[in-house]
Amino acid sequence: MAYEVQKTDEEWRRELTPEQYAVLRQAGTERPWTGELLDESRAGLYTCAACGAELFKSGTKFDSGCGWPSFYESVRPEAVQLLEDRTLGMVRTEVRCANCGSHLGHVFDDGFGTPTGDRYCMNSLSLNFKEQE
Repeated sequence: MAYEVQKTDEEWRRELTPEQYAVLRQAGTERPWTGELLDESRAGLYTCAACGAELFKSGTKFDSGCGWPSFYESVRPEAVQLLEDRTLGMVRTEVRCANCGSHLGHVFDDGFGTPTGDRYCMNSLSLNFKEQE
């Protein structure tokens, strides 16, 4: 897929912290319960830490108990790209930023009690938070 934001590997390495690069560009995962956005509860918008694209509204965030920030839907269906992920001996659905292709996390259909039934389990390192004014 051709993304609107395209940069070389070196450009991404210069712009992101080593931890962000490992998650966003190499599909890594931060340790559970360590992300600074896990307990964020203010009203606002979550954006891609790599390119700034709008991804999730705070009103869709919920405490799933999984150790990562969880949302039941993206800001718009076209804001994220969903891809089959067969790593680690299982089948999951990877979530990427549709604007730059950066890895955000995974989505699962076990968000019981949410309006969509989905749980977008995102890495804090892949997101920035903009408080609503």
